[in-house]
Amino acid sequence: MTEFKLPELGENIDQGDLVRLMIAPGATITEGQPVMELETDKAVVEVPSSVSGTVRDIRVKEGEKIKVGQVIFTVENGTGNVARAPSQASASAPPATAAQVAPPPPPAPPARASAPAAADPTEFRLPELGENIDQGDLVRLMISPGARVSEGQPVMELETDKAVVEVPSSVSGVVKEIRVKEGDKVKVGEVIFTLEGGAVAPPQRPKAAPVEHVSGQVAARLAFQAAIKAEGKTEEQALPPDQPQPIPQTFTMPVQLGKVAGTDHGEPVPAAPHVRRLARELGVDIHQVPGTGPGGRISEDDVKAYSKALLVSAVQAPRATHFAEPVLPDFAKWGKIERVAMRGVRRKTAEHLWEAWSTIPHVTQHDKADITELEQLRARFAPKAEEAGGKMTVTAIALKVCASALKVFPQFNASIDMGKEEIIYKQYINIGVAVDTDRGLLVPVIRDVDKKNIVELAAELTQLSQKARDKKLTPAEMEGGSFTITNLGGIGGTGFSPIVNHPEVAILGLSRSSIEPVWMNGKFEARRVLPVSLSYDHRLIDGADAARFLRWIAEAFEQPFLLSVQG
Repeated sequence: MTEFKLPELGENIDQGDLVRLMIAPGATITEGQPVMELETDKAVVEVPSSVSGTVRDIRVKEGEKIKVGQVIFTVENGTGNVARAPSQASASAPPATAAQVAPPPPPAPPARASAPAAADPTEFRLPELGENIDQGDLVRLMISPGARVSEGQPVMELETDKAVVEVPSSVSGVVKEIRVKEGDKVKVGEVIFTLEGGAVAPPQRPKAAPVEHVSGQVAARLAFQAAIKAEGKTEEQALPPDQPQPIPQTFTMPVQLGKVAGTDHGEPVPAAPHVRRLARELGVDIHQVPGTGPGGRISEDDVKAYSKALLVSAVQAPRATHFAEPVLPDFAKWGKIERVAMRGVRRKTAEHLWEAWSTIPHVTQHDKADITELEQLRARFAPKAEEAGGKMTVTAIALKVCASALKVFPQFNASIDMGKEEIIYKQYINIGVAVDTDRGLLVPVIRDVDKKNIVELAAELTQLSQKARDKKLTPAEMEGGSFTITNLGGIGGTGFSPIVNHPEVAILGLSRSSIEPVWMNGKFEARRVLPVSLSYDHRLIDGADAARFLRWIAEAFEQPFLLSVQG
């Protein structure tokens, strides 16, 4: 029986709090494989194993304070120098002769680079779900231990930031153990269940997430500074010549920098211990570093290159001011409360709208459209829409009206790239329509609206809206919009200020129409009037342009003939 003891962690560090164990009894480990996360006074670090073998007994549990030299676990058939700290050389030990001990077998390659042995259970890991989607909330499990699954069979429902999706199995066999439960937040690459009798391709490494938060930029800058210091360069010398020079700023060290590096990974990476140590020192998540060596092995140069790329990305990113959330009072002082986790669509909506509101200087323009004649036409052509499987709603008509308006006013069908100081004019017209569901607001996108007639748009809008309410909408069906329409007329209200759906530059809001007295032909007449509201990005659109755009839309509602003449 071989013991693994906590090695020395650094100068003046003799203990730490055990944050997470990355092993379990019966697991096979190799030398250099991370086995635990430890929070010291300075950072959260991964501790690699100095032994190989099968874990038998774990002597500690998460949350405990453990000391250097304390036994963490024991292994059977173990090899390795358990008394050696990761940074110590093995030259002090007397050399062993061939007669004393046979050379140990080479360490097994990382689990993700090889298929499991035939006798071992096969693992099914959460596959990649889409661009920029790295986790989700487990809504429903569709399997149980002992059940037989086949490749392509749906095994779980997962609520991501964009939709609820069914995840199919990529393996076949009999379910042995389920590692998650409903309500858990699961990440791409995480083991969902194991099964007997089957094989699975190794999961791909999740894509690197872009630097989006100030704390990420701080970590990137610190990593870059440490890397170039080791090379004896200045920041100006290290940055590519065509990149802007970094602006001198005062940075505050983030709390628990080790957490910035990202340690929520259970599988080892193909990198030597000294390379992983360098990544931790630079604040870089080694799981995100692309390896250029054989089999994707990561070198020191790979870590340094990745840290430089992070800083360049941070320097080029638009500088927005991020304010900390105000501290909430203790609401329980005044009565009973209940805290419910913000999940899936609601969480993403909150993040996205805050980003849009804090990035875009919003202005809202209001107007009214006389739709008396339009309502008569809508009633007349409603049966044709029903035959096509849709409903001739005001929103369906608004899709065609807005598509025509976007051709006349192309600056409303654009986006702003502040980093490059450019305006991106889109040669396509894809319009999103906000749909109210029991999980929150979803925005399916109807593509090439300008190429479809109103009956076709009515049918497609009806189908996408129903898919949104039935939780069948895919992430791809909510991407690529260039303008958005939101209609609250079915609920009520006389006007509102919708928030622009970034990176778009405008959004049209429709409220409830009503009968109003309108002065016409020298007298008041009863007319049906529709309130319309346009919110826009004032960085690109001026007030006069917004007034003209909204008036054009109002007149198109009032005189549908304009759609064929000017649209």
